[in-house]
Amino acid sequence: MPAAVINLEYSDDPRDAVHRAVAALAQGKIVAVPTETVYGLAASALNEAAVARLFEIKGRSTTKGFALAVKSAEDALDYIPQMAPLARRLARRCWPGPVTLVLPDAHPDSVISRLPLSVQQAVLQNGAVGLRVPANEIALQILRLTVGPLVLTSANRTGEAEVGDADKIDDAIRQKIDLIIDAGPCRFGQSSSVVRVDANNFTVLREGVINAETMRQLSNYQVLFVCTGNTCRSPMAERIFQKLLSDKLGCKPEQLPDRSVQIISAGMAAFPGGKPSREAVDILSRRGIDLASHCSQPLTERLTRFADLILTMTQSHLKSVLNQWPEAATRSFLVRSDCEDIGDPIGQPIAAYQRCADEITTALHPWVEKVLTEVASSKTSG
Repeated sequence: MPAAVINLEYSDDPRDAVHRAVAALAQGKIVAVPTETVYGLAASALNEAAVARLFEIKGRSTTKGFALAVKSAEDALDYIPQMAPLARRLARRCWPGPVTLVLPDAHPDSVISRLPLSVQQAVLQNGAVGLRVPANEIALQILRLTVGPLVLTSANRTGEAEVGDADKIDDAIRQKIDLIIDAGPCRFGQSSSVVRVDANNFTVLREGVINAETMRQLSNYQVLFVCTGNTCRSPMAERIFQKLLSDKLGCKPEQLPDRSVQIISAGMAAFPGGKPSREAVDILSRRGIDLASHCSQPLTERLTRFADLILTMTQSHLKSVLNQWPEAATRSFLVRSDCEDIGDPIGQPIAAYQRCADEITTALHPWVEKVLTEVASSKTSG
């Protein structure tokens, strides 16, 4: 009997489809679900029989395992309790999204050790597990309401083309699964990128939606400076820090991304595309630093999530960052190690800008050494 199909185009409430999918998975059934890449076949990782059926449906050898779909980057820490800094960085930046991270799993507190033995064998290959957080709201809702992770694989026979539309799921597969959630064509229509991360190195095992060069950029260590308007203090800190760091690394500031580090700035109340203050441009030009090309930008969730180190000019800025994004607490600090504010020179004589630049420069030296240490320990390969 072919799988039942729920077409969301004709559904009054998508939540009904989500609840039916969750119930089916809890009963050990196989459900075809949409993701942002291609359609996948999902089974509860708590059900040995369901996972065994996936191997049969796919026509896949048990020596080639499946990935686990989890709810979030934070949820992934239950599976990889001692996730390496590089892996945390990529998870924070790539999830939800079209990237499967293959990570070593040898920690005794890993949730994977609590799964049925045959399921552990299905998802653990050479001591590593593939984790994915799909960027599809239907898939995420199903994950949030499901007890435990889902074993997830593409909705095609091994060796055949993956499908980006529910209508193209092969009839042979339709006869063997229980439910199809049809959400129309997937956003990308191609497979996820598969990236293995070992300690502080990564290797792209399969290029999918995201290519190797983009992954390299996503792996860079990123420093974010924050002030109010992003027209004087944080832009000065950004460019001064670039100069200090590039001098240490023996390169030009514009070459820092090639050395695995990126320095940016933003403002809590910045206007997009605003120009830096004339006085700040003048002060930095005297130091051989170009600030005239800077364009202001507001602080956003994405900038905060991507940053490995967030340095604010004042206690008020730091408090605002943590109020909006409490998950950034372990990455957010004042620029000054003595916890004093760097005051706003806006509207004051140019001498105030000079003092501000001097104060920022003095405060940045310890952070240069910290970032150098972090970057040195994050050598990557594509």
